[in-house]
Amino acid sequence: MRGRKVRVARWAAFGLLVAALSVVAAGCGGGDDEGGASTEIEGLGTSLEEIQTLARDEGEVNIVQWAGYATLVDEFTAATGCKVNTKDGATSDDMISLIQTGAYDGVSASGNASVRLMTTGDAAPVNTDFIPNYADVQEGIKNKDYNSLDGQPYGVPHGRGPNYLMFRTDVVPEATDSWDVIWDKSGPYNGKLSIYDDSIFIADAAVYLKATQPDLGIENPYELDEEQFTAAVDLLKKQAPNVGEYWPGDVAKQIQSYTNGDSVAGTTWPYQYVQLTAADPPVPVKAIKPKEGTTGWSDTWMVYSKAANPNCMYLWMDHMISPEAQAAVAEGFGEAPVNLKACELTKNANHCAEYHADDESWWEDVYYWTTPVADCGDDRGEVCKTQEDWEAAWTEIRG
Repeated sequence: MRGRKVRVARWAAFGLLVAALSVVAAGCGGGDDEGGASTEIEGLGTSLEEIQTLARDEGEVNIVQWAGYATLVDEFTAATGCKVNTKDGATSDDMISLIQTGAYDGVSASGNASVRLMTTGDAAPVNTDFIPNYADVQEGIKNKDYNSLDGQPYGVPHGRGPNYLMFRTDVVPEATDSWDVIWDKSGPYNGKLSIYDDSIFIADAAVYLKATQPDLGIENPYELDEEQFTAAVDLLKKQAPNVGEYWPGDVAKQIQSYTNGDSVAGTTWPYQYVQLTAADPPVPVKAIKPKEGTTGWSDTWMVYSKAANPNCMYLWMDHMISPEAQAAVAEGFGEAPVNLKACELTKNANHCAEYHADDESWWEDVYYWTTPVADCGDDRGEVCKTQEDWEAAWTEIRG
């Protein structure tokens, strides 16, 4: 099937710098076949016990995160001696730019950042022997092309979620079940559409075209040849005059725009939906995965290959996939935890069921963000549009 084959050539197209990552097992502890090797990060302990000791000497960890991800911070500091300093990124490009400054020890990266960080050497492979809670992460989320390379983890999964269609039910019919409300049938809501401001949104157009224009032959919304890409870009250009706001420069801005009615339909993260429905009084919004499917994200905590505080970062990665932290962030952000032991700890006993944490069939039409490359992953060869093409097209769409 197109878009489903093993993509060995994809990594060659990316100019993979595996040699530069200098993966070594010696001096980094033993391990199982899945994660026993680790890049030699200066100052990283050679055992979990040594990491714990060295972390107290480091005393802090500096992380780039999606807003709202860091949780149970005080408890982490008390247990490890590592003060947590956070910097929110607004887009995956932000995440990459910030981590490349060298000022941060790690990052919560979505697939359209994590792949790039692996290939540039900015993210280091991790030794999961030093991350005890990794054993409890769902097997179906490990060893994916956005968090691992050739079976070697480059971080720990954080959580996953869909990019929702959200709309105000006092304006848009509550029975709405299709993305056409922001595309072909957006007329009544023109000027009040709220759209994600990133080139990766081209994939959302491709998801819609996959369902509505099957003759285009789109199977993977991130593997678009000339004809498919042009169709998606044309759809976005047609939409652009009808957009009231592009986000996510500030998620609080989108929350406010839905609260005051400036936005009535668009794409959003679960976080904004959770905040809007928890407001007093709650804002009348509904968030759904439309019938065409949607894009989504499966995020990964990654350690910077030149981290100043690698021991605190290792403990942070372990903390964030503990049942307690997973329960807190899953409910706070509105996502599915990857450590299902968290399901016993959520305040809402039905949280994991409501967010389909262990229902893999629900995720079959959620296309996780990744980085577009020339290799189409099938017999078309290297004719698909790359990240650079997507960014250039988005600049033109935005004007």
